[in-house]
Amino acid sequence: MALAPGRAARRPRRGWLVASTLVALLVTGPLLVLPASFIGEGDAFSPIARSLLPEALAASLVLGLGVGAGTLVVGGGLAVLVSFYDFPGRRWLDWALVVPLAMPAYVLVFVLLGQYDEAGPLQSATRSLLGTRLPNVRTTAGTIVVLTLVLYPYVYVLGRSAFLGQSRQALEAARTLGNSHGAAIRRVALPLARPALGAGVALAVMEALADFGAVNLLGYRALTDAIYRVWYGTFDQAAALQLATVLASLALTLVTLERLLRGRARYQQSLARGEAVVPRRLRGAAKWVATVVPCALLVIVFVAPVLQLLAWAAASVGSGASAQALATATVNSLLLATVAAVLAVIAATVVAYGARAYPSRVTAFTTRASGLGYAVPGTVAAVAVYVPLAWLDRRLPGLVLTGTAVGLTLAYLVRFHALALLSVESRMTRIDASLDEAARSLGANRSRLLGEIHIPLLAPGIATAALLVFVEVLKELPATALLRPLGGDTLAIAVWEATKESRFDVAAFPALMIVAAGLVPVVVAIRLARA
Repeated sequence: MALAPGRAARRPRRGWLVASTLVALLVTGPLLVLPASFIGEGDAFSPIARSLLPEALAASLVLGLGVGAGTLVVGGGLAVLVSFYDFPGRRWLDWALVVPLAMPAYVLVFVLLGQYDEAGPLQSATRSLLGTRLPNVRTTAGTIVVLTLVLYPYVYVLGRSAFLGQSRQALEAARTLGNSHGAAIRRVALPLARPALGAGVALAVMEALADFGAVNLLGYRALTDAIYRVWYGTFDQAAALQLATVLASLALTLVTLERLLRGRARYQQSLARGEAVVPRRLRGAAKWVATVVPCALLVIVFVAPVLQLLAWAAASVGSGASAQALATATVNSLLLATVAAVLAVIAATVVAYGARAYPSRVTAFTTRASGLGYAVPGTVAAVAVYVPLAWLDRRLPGLVLTGTAVGLTLAYLVRFHALALLSVESRMTRIDASLDEAARSLGANRSRLLGEIHIPLLAPGIATAALLVFVEVLKELPATALLRPLGGDTLAIAVWEATKESRFDVAAFPALMIVAAGLVPVVVAIRLARA
């Protein structure tokens, strides 16, 4: 009888370990196709390693480092500005700075190129007024700047959520020790938010490394471009998967490096209610600079592109897709995005909590490995999912997996699990371990601990995770193009079909619908993150 309580106490712990490992394997398993491509076909990699790989790898490294630094400065700086300072327009900028997250990178780039090219109105106006031309955006610096402007919301959303969860007592204590307001932010607030800021930078870097549409339009020869050239140029699937293995390894290395730089330091917060930091009011020229700079950023990244899309959409009335086709594509997009967001949040919570409840090298490895899919281009993720599902389908009656939305949803889960995991995990690291110990000492099992203590505290992180996955699924193009079932076109596919024929005016309307559909969850999630 004396052993029964011990056995009962161990079962939930073992159960969460098993559940966490199984979910991580489900998300990671399809990616085993990547290293398996070297078995028996390793010779295909030799010529590519000598020709394409050095240039593409160097380009991806530069892009990842540049976008990481840029998003940290822009997203982190805006999060600090909105969280700790008060200025005209702060209340609406608080959520407005997130809306560029609803803008697909490839849409922003083709709009920007339409304005930036030699015949574009922006270049013409600049030559007329200033007698010069704007810098060429199709350069390494131009690519980094464009992707930074698109991806900074990842750092802003997670950094802002972390700052809002901090108690003002910590800053006040720093002030009593003689620190200025700015010094207190640098020495107290920023270190406490480091896990969230690091997670945001990791997401932005992985998105930049996996991007193909924007990078291809800008003519930047990164690894994703090399993968597509091998895949569609020489139709060498094994070599393309081998290049994708290099890309996934690069992403894992960058994420691991961030973890090592964090070291053994702990970044726990009280998450107490009613103790939020009171923003300091800016005065004089500073308050207007604080208003003008974010507003100018929004005009460049969101307002001007949307106005251009509206103009193109108005010009395409009567010559674009039918209303019925667009309605079907919209419903398909919303349903797929909702299902994928729910599944991704559940999977991320199970994996993150399993790693917390049973910390070990195994859970640490499976947790990190489960996020690798985000660094893989959508097409490669789709093929990685298709290979094992096709094997199963050949042993089942009918196309149960590859011919339905099941395969596409799994591809979304593999591709965007890292988004949900990093968001939930960054919030979970801020929950003091003493809460777990106190609840366990009172007899609460781990399931009850998760449901009654962790889930309420994780709610802002879960809302952020659902937002990120929902919006990314709406924008996802390559995986959808490969795995969509018959009649399962989405808004991204409608944009793709039009841009293939250089009909940017026809692509404008479905692109606007993607932006509009993504705006609602963006606004809802940022308001939930106030909690």
